[in-house]
Amino acid sequence: MATRLYENLDAAASSSSTRAKARRQFDQTLIIGVLIGLLLVTLVPIVLMLVMSFKDNGQIYGRFWSLPNPVRWLNYESGISVMSGYIRNTLAYSAISVVAVVILSSLTGYAFARHQFPFKEPLYLGVLALLMIPGVLTLIPSFVLVKELGILNTPWALILPWTSGGQVIGTLLCRTFFATLPQEIFDSGKIDGASEFQLYSRIAVPLSFPILTTLAIMHLVATYNDFIWPLLTISSPNLQVVSVGLTQFTSQFGITDWGPRMAAYVVATIPLLILFMFGMRYYVRGITAGAVKA
Repeated sequence: MATRLYENLDAAASSSSTRAKARRQFDQTLIIGVLIGLLLVTLVPIVLMLVMSFKDNGQIYGRFWSLPNPVRWLNYESGISVMSGYIRNTLAYSAISVVAVVILSSLTGYAFARHQFPFKEPLYLGVLALLMIPGVLTLIPSFVLVKELGILNTPWALILPWTSGGQVIGTLLCRTFFATLPQEIFDSGKIDGASEFQLYSRIAVPLSFPILTTLAIMHLVATYNDFIWPLLTISSPNLQVVSVGLTQFTSQFGITDWGPRMAAYVVATIPLLILFMFGMRYYVRGITAGAVKA
């Protein structure tokens, strides 16, 4: 009797375990299916952009869902010829701004993280409060300031506001990361006779390379995609940037040549793709390190 009871209990436990395992497999399959569906939905605009970049207006309006026939390779020739100057300008302005933001943010973050001075916390809270101010509210005052400085329609009209705007999030990231570095390392450096600048440049900066790379990538992407501010401050086509240059494929009669425009979009994304190909590892390391150590 007891043996039969144990057999029944074992069978019930085995059946329950099988059902639980089947339920877990079903849930996992459902999650994977949903993620694959979301991925496909995300890729639809990219695929359409690529397909349309090989068509002319007649194929786009007449046979939107069909493959390009014939393939319009001249679209990319037109896109590259128009966008090459804009891409060079954008990369040059963004590179200068990125270098300035990384240097200034790391210095500011180091001071807030490793030193004590009067009104330290109120000043830091004041910097963080700037994150709550929408950029559109400062658009007109910033434009007036740039105009009064006499740098309107020059590269500095972009570089200086981009640099100042990137200081807030840069200071937040650098201060948070520098504060997690062991104090013993800096004490050892002081015992060995290192100056304050040597502690910053030879200890803090090398140990914080992932978060600095993350900051550089975030700022470069933000400035590369900026549209409103360059549209307001830059009137010369020779100084204009990518986001505004992408609007140049409209004729005087208001007709948009969609094929070359889509090709220009593809060309304009290449620098960012290259950036993420070589910087994604450091970007992920910086994000995870900040998440764990913050």
